[in-house]
Amino acid sequence: MKNYFEQRPDGFRESLERGMAAVRTFRGGPLQGRGARDENIKRLREEVQDAEGILIGAGAGLSASAGLIYGGERFQRYFFDFAKTYGIRDMYSGGFYPFPREEIRWAWWARHIYYNRYIDAPKPVYGELHALVRDRDYFVITTNVDHQFQRAGFDKKRLFYTQGDYGLFQSVNPRIRRTYDNEEWVMRAMEAQGFVMDEAGVFQVPPQGNILMEIPEELIPKCPDGGGAMTMNLRADGSFVEDEGWHRASAAYSDFLKNHEGHHMLYLELGVGANTPGIIKYPFWQMTYQNPKAVYACINYGEAVAPREIAEQSICIDGDIAAVLACLG
Repeated sequence: MKNYFEQRPDGFRESLERGMAAVRTFRGGPLQGRGARDENIKRLREEVQDAEGILIGAGAGLSASAGLIYGGERFQRYFFDFAKTYGIRDMYSGGFYPFPREEIRWAWWARHIYYNRYIDAPKPVYGELHALVRDRDYFVITTNVDHQFQRAGFDKKRLFYTQGDYGLFQSVNPRIRRTYDNEEWVMRAMEAQGFVMDEAGVFQVPPQGNILMEIPEELIPKCPDGGGAMTMNLRADGSFVEDEGWHRASAAYSDFLKNHEGHHMLYLELGVGANTPGIIKYPFWQMTYQNPKAVYACINYGEAVAPREIAEQSICIDGDIAAVLACLG
């Protein structure tokens, strides 16, 4: 299997190489955005219509704009008991908490997965983005793991989730290089904690609030192949499983880039922060720099910047992605 994967194009590693090239290219001067907001929105609207290809790069800011917030009221609504008992303040930090028993840890993960993977985002941002590009020649590369692109109707053959998927488990045994769908398990684990379906088919805390912070021992996930422990299919270290689907998406990404070399491209970056800039942000800068026909567009709250070397090819809009998409539609 390894040799078969090695024969395929690997867009992920090709992208990382472009990111490293960008680090060497953009060394001088400040980062900056140019132009008035209304002007930039008008330019971006025109680019969406005129570009021969649109490569969307999405980070956590896109899901945050869609209402998939990991803290605040949303966290308190579904994790109030974990917050009170363990002092956990948000979903992100809870994923690293050293829970005393596996029954408790997997109860946490069942909720975390369900409310970020198996329900639609509170706001229709992904659907509005899909409406904007569905008739265009597009591809999506994202570090998000919440599956919201596919839930919103994006063609799964045009999606590359580089960092994993909340909807997949993998074995802790490094010799088992497969992933496993977890939807059925998640639903059973939510029911076991006492969550109830509302009329819309979404699990909610019952009115009296009596839910459990653990699942039965027999519900703790076990690998179907080896019988051992399971973990999330999320890229945290070298144990991350890049399965058949991952490699297929990476090859599709590589093919999209090769098929659009030298074309009038729009590299549309949405909500990408500084955690993993080498996967999306830096490669987008480098590909724009190397193609005079390309345009780099960045929509981000407080982080809409571009290197001065590609300033004339860039559209930087500082603001909420949902508000900007509403102006583009």
